[in-house]
Amino acid sequence: MKQPYRPKDLPIESIDWVSHISLIAEANAALARYDGILQTMVNPALLLSPMATQEAVLSSRIEGTQATLEDVLEFEAAPGQKIEPEKFADIQEIINYRRAMYHAVELLEKRPISLNLIRDLHRILLDSVRGANKARGEFRRIQNWIGPPGSRMESAVFIPPSPDVLPAALDNWEKYIHFNEKEKLVQLAVVKAQFELIHPFLDGNGRIGRMLVPLFLYEKRILSQPMFYLSAYLERHRDRYYRALNAISENEAWNEWIQFFLHALIAQARENTAKARRIFELYEDMKQKVPAITHSHYAVQAIEALFERPIFTTGDFSRRSGIPMATTKRLLSVLKEENLLQVLQEGKGRLSARWMFSALVEIVSNEDRT
Repeated sequence: MKQPYRPKDLPIESIDWVSHISLIAEANAALARYDGILQTMVNPALLLSPMATQEAVLSSRIEGTQATLEDVLEFEAAPGQKIEPEKFADIQEIINYRRAMYHAVELLEKRPISLNLIRDLHRILLDSVRGANKARGEFRRIQNWIGPPGSRMESAVFIPPSPDVLPAALDNWEKYIHFNEKEKLVQLAVVKAQFELIHPFLDGNGRIGRMLVPLFLYEKRILSQPMFYLSAYLERHRDRYYRALNAISENEAWNEWIQFFLHALIAQARENTAKARRIFELYEDMKQKVPAITHSHYAVQAIEALFERPIFTTGDFSRRSGIPMATTKRLLSVLKEENLLQVLQEGKGRLSARWMFSALVEIVSNEDRT
């Protein structure tokens, strides 16, 4: 039977810094280009709101959820609708993920990444969902293991550190986050992998580990906004992702993991840059079209509501935008006639019509399969 993993103290002495120079430079350049797009946006949190939701969708999908971006947006537009229990559970996990990320950003304005912050995120992540009974917000006090559903520890693929070594491992991990490492992106690779190998919670470790990526990039001022969406790459390369992590526990293959992680950062930074640029261009286009089409002094409010939530009901749109209902109906009708909006469901009686700003949904949902 495998023995519990004993994490090495950080920093890692066996890193071959020279072999990573080229990828480090490429990753830093790709992140800088992405940050350049963020800095051109007047309100990146608004414009990239659907991308934040898609990140939550994909990070949760790695753990087995099946809900899509459209599922989440439709549910939020009309939360009272009937929905299958399993899909509801998936959607709630995704919404919790996004809530935890937003909360983390608020906390980072006051204090750095810490073990207390991580516990706060975990508490939100597992609020009223599967795993809520697994010591939510608390580091584990029992041994856990990773293996096929229903498997016993004797057949585990990986056994995380035993509870007695957890406090020291987490203390060392927290100190390393604020250590003056030679290169921050390599440090991030180590921080993320070590957290997932320590596996300090009974559930939710992978999702918390992926949240750490944008939070670290933001805290270290590599990005001006805590908006970096890595889960698309990791979901596409899930097998390689887990193999690279397992290779650390089995062979101390830190350099191979760092190579994988830097490649992931480069590919995802390029994809995020392309998406953010397309969203920004769409926003600029809508700033020209909507006022010209609607002749309404509510045009700016309407545009912002579309980008904040591109699937919505008439009532939801009116509430969020602050536009009176009669005016809302007229504006949406005009935008539909100009093929800027699509009706997903016609309104009937008290049932509000459901709409989609499909141009934005298509940008966010489209995945680079490389």
